[in-house]
Amino acid sequence: MKKIGFIDYYLDEWHANNYPRMIFENSNGEMQVCYAYGRIDSPLNGLTNIEWSKKYNIELLSTIEELVDKSNFIIVLSPDNPEMHEELSEIAASSGKLIYIDKTFANDKDMATRIFENADKHNTPCYSCSALNFSTELKDIEKNGIAVINSWGPGTYEMYSIHQIEPIVALMGADAKRVMFTGNEKYPSMVIEFSGERRAQIAHFSESSFSLNIGYANGSSKQVEIKSKFFDLFIKELINYFKTGKIPVLHEQTLAVIAIRTAGLKAMSNPFTWVNV
Repeated sequence: MKKIGFIDYYLDEWHANNYPRMIFENSNGEMQVCYAYGRIDSPLNGLTNIEWSKKYNIELLSTIEELVDKSNFIIVLSPDNPEMHEELSEIAASSGKLIYIDKTFANDKDMATRIFENADKHNTPCYSCSALNFSTELKDIEKNGIAVINSWGPGTYEMYSIHQIEPIVALMGADAKRVMFTGNEKYPSMVIEFSGERRAQIAHFSESSFSLNIGYANGSSKQVEIKSKFFDLFIKELINYFKTGKIPVLHEQTLAVIAIRTAGLKAMSNPFTWVNV
C-alpha cells in the first residue's frame, strides 16, 4: 500500500474530509491517506487538527519535513487559501516525490511560476487543476473551430471561477489576451478574449449548475451541462498520476488559468474596461 500525506492550512475542510475515502475506494485500497499536517486549527469553528485526526484516523504530524519523509505521495490542500500554497508546498516540491497541489493553484501567475520552478529545479513532478477538467462532458467536446463559449456556474468569483476558467482554457487554449468584468458584486461575470478574436464569458449564479454554451466558427452550436461525477473522475486521474508519474495537465494550462483569474480580480475594480492578461 502506498502512503499519502496531506499538507493543509487547516484540516477540517471539504477536500481533506472527503479525499481520503475517495482515494482509498478508487484505488481499491492500494493507496491510503496516512499522514496529515495542518498549519492552524480551523478558523471557522470547525474541528481542531487533533480532533480531525482522531475522527478520520489519520496520523497528525507536527512538521512538513516528517510528513514528506514518511509519505510516498503528497497532496497540498488549502483549497480556500491559495495564498498559502507557495509556503506549504516548498519542502514537498524540493523532495522529488510526486505531489499534487489543490485548486486554486496560486494567488497570481508570479506565485504559480515560482512554485513550478521550484518543483522543476528539484525534478519533482507537480500539477494542479480544477476537478471539472476531467468531466466526461468536457472530454467529449470538439475543440476545433470553437469561436465563442458562454459558461455559468455557482459560487463566488474568488473561490469558484477556477471551475469555469479551467474548462474554457482546456477547450480554447492558453493564449488569452485580455479580460473585462461585466457583472456586479452579487452576480460576477467576465469576458475573456483569446487570440483570433475568440471570446468566452463566465457568469456566477448561486444556484446554477456548471454549464457551457459553445458556438463554432461554422455557425453550429451546442449546450453542455456538466452532470458527470467529476470529483470521482478527478480522483481516478490523481491515482493514475501517482501510479505512472505522468502529469495530466500541462503547466502552461495552469499558468494561463491563474493569469486569467488574476486579471479578472483586477478588472472587478474597473468594470467594462479591458485588462491585459
